[in-house]
Amino acid sequence: MKVRNSLKSAKTRDKNCITVRRRGRVYVINKRNPRFKARQG
Repeated sequence: MKVRNSLKSAKTRDKNCITVRRRGRVYVINKRNPRFKARQG
């Protein structure tokens, strides 16, 4: 999992990416391709 300043670049890499807010942190998760996981905050 990558920790990024901006999740916009991580979100646009794959069409299955969605952004989720959990416990005050913003995550990009992807069920189809788990490579694209990212976290912010």
